[in-house]
Amino acid sequence: MRDRWEERTQAPLLVLAVAFGVAYAVPIVAPGAAPWVHRLCTHVEWAVWAAFALDYLVRLALAPARWAFVRSHPLDLLAVLLPMVQPLRLLRVVSTLLLVGRRARMAPQITLTTYVAGAVVGLMMFGSLAVLHVERDAPDGNIKTLGDAVWWSFTTMTTVGYGDHAPTTGLGRVLAVGLMLSGIALLGVVTANIAAWFISRFDRDDAVERRQTELLETLTREVRELRAEVAKLSSAPAGTVPAGAPGPEPRDVPAPTAPRA
Repeated sequence: MRDRWEERTQAPLLVLAVAFGVAYAVPIVAPGAAPWVHRLCTHVEWAVWAAFALDYLVRLALAPARWAFVRSHPLDLLAVLLPMVQPLRLLRVVSTLLLVGRRARMAPQITLTTYVAGAVVGLMMFGSLAVLHVERDAPDGNIKTLGDAVWWSFTTMTTVGYGDHAPTTGLGRVLAVGLMLSGIALLGVVTANIAAWFISRFDRDDAVERRQTELLETLTREVRELRAEVAKLSSAPAGTVPAGAPGPEPRDVPAPTAPRA
């Protein structure tokens, strides 16, 4: 039942995640929008988080061992409870990203490469928007535009850190630490994936070479045995039959007739 539920809700939850991203980005990119737009975006954010929270509760109810499910999904529980502890907008972003990432990893049709690429794009997008939202109004901040925020996110995730743009507020530095750790983790996943691909390719080539070597050894042994048989037949005297060779077939001899009187 739980597997069927997860399979059926996979696509709708990913669509809701896209809607959450749009609702989160609009007030930051267009801060001068009408108040009803900001209210609508806030409602959409809470609705998406509620949908993911409901999905967690349904999966918990369908789990055969509920306590084991809670222990094996600690990040899901943290993502559900985090916005309820302190209803900050940034906490809704973190919790929704955790829930989306969890469900994306569970999808069998999503490969590791697709997941890593999506995670990189999502972290860069939300990291840029979050740091722009925090640092834009800071007195000593130097991240004032979306371009500055994207550049900062890219240099932070790749651990380059040119230093031309850096957060100055406490919350902005917390975002920077999270983005750094995420970038290192994703880089490690990419490196391990590439190394695993090369190792599997080398193992496959070695297996092919071993099969070819075994086949050549078998053929060489059979040719050697055939040569020995030919040499034995050619060295036997004429009219003799080597041991083990089939002899001449017996001919039919007519029965003797009685003499005439």
